Amino acid sequence: MQVKELIQQSWDALTRNRLRSILTMMGIVWGLTTVVLLLGYGQSVSAGVLNAFLGIGNNVIMVWEGQTSMQAGGQRAGKRIHFKYEDVEAIREEAPLVRMVSAEWDDPVAYKYGDRVVTVQSKAVQYPYGEMRKLNVAEGRFFEESDFTEHRHVLIVGPNAAKKVFGNRDPVGEFVTINGGSWEVIGLLRLKIQDSSNNGPDNENFFMPFESMSDINDRRDPEMIVFQAVLPLLHKAALGQVREVLARRHNFNPKDDKSTPEWDTVDDSKDIQQFGLALQLILGLIGTLTLGVGGVGVMNIMLVSVTERTKEVGLRKALGARNRDIAWQFLVEALVLTFAAGAVGMLVSVVLAHAIPPMPLYSAMYKTANHEGDIFLKTSSSVMLTAFVILTLVGITAGLWPAWKAAHMEPVEALRHE
Repeated sequence: MQVKELIQQSWDALTRNRLRSILTMMGIVWGLTTVVLLLGYGQSVSAGVLNAFLGIGNNVIMVWEGQTSMQAGGQRAGKRIHFKYEDVEAIREEAPLVRMVSAEWDDPVAYKYGDRVVTVQSKAVQYPYGEMRKLNVAEGRFFEESDFTEHRHVLIVGPNAAKKVFGNRDPVGEFVTINGGSWEVIGLLRLKIQDSSNNGPDNENFFMPFESMSDINDRRDPEMIVFQAVLPLLHKAALGQVREVLARRHNFNPKDDKSTPEWDTVDDSKDIQQFGLALQLILGLIGTLTLGVGGVGVMNIMLVSVTERTKEVGLRKALGARNRDIAWQFLVEALVLTFAAGAVGMLVSVVLAHAIPPMPLYSAMYKTANHEGDIFLKTSSSVMLTAFVILTLVGITAGLWPAWKAAHMEPVEALRHE
């Protein structure tokens, strides 16, 4: 018997008992809607958490000044490591797996604006820093290379830091005084979601050219070094090359990770992705169990159908129908019922996903007019495909036992059934 004919017969059998079929389908509709919404929520939360973490930057690695824990070069362990300005240039020239690198210095700075003096956390950085750390300018401009080479007194300010110093004024073009010197604000950063940071979120910071830092204090050397590997997969090798350069210049063992403690955001992002996958699996399992309850309803109604059509099965077998023909008929009937309900369930889930308002994942300081940082339910193609696979498995499972029972009836006993 052709598949098309099987489907038509199955549909006719279902429409003969419309109320019973509709009530059975409601369990599948509810179950599949649950699967889609839970998978969509899991995917949305995972993407939101990962996006918030990656606010720290694009696969960046940071190393700090530490203290040796291993002997090297005849020196005892316990030596403090102090970076030099020239270390950064050495890394650029001697570490081929490093794509970009920047010195960084962090400290609170007192900014005088009018009659007010406000102390704000500030970072002195070099040119590649903005691309690595996702510093996108909303107004004005970002640093140019000439700002660093010419030691210009220019600043870029985070949106929350700007409110602390300038209130509701547009900070771009304004001047502030630092240690008696005049500095111009040339850019205002775009508000960004960031739940991982060193010395405060970028929204709360001022940024200045590293080479201009010595004009406000007596420092010319970095406190930390920020870099990015040529490929995320090579982050460990790039970190090894950086440590080898620093170890050679500061006379410590390159395998001594206590000498230059690191924050490898590539490793952390992998952990977050694994968390997201685990969350989706748990939510998917919960949805599958709910859909399984609907599958039990399909199995029950199919067993009732087998009992009601026992004489029909006996007659078909007496006329030469094979066991597999009978099994296919009832299995296809279970799948037609399941897929019909599944189509309605997918439609309902899409409507609900668009009707449910965005759910805030972070505090009010991160919210913008376009709900940046909010969690939206996603009914993506991957979610729909996963839900369809689960639906198919539930439909097959629900139809197997009734199909097997019908296929293995004895024709004589079936014909005698009352």
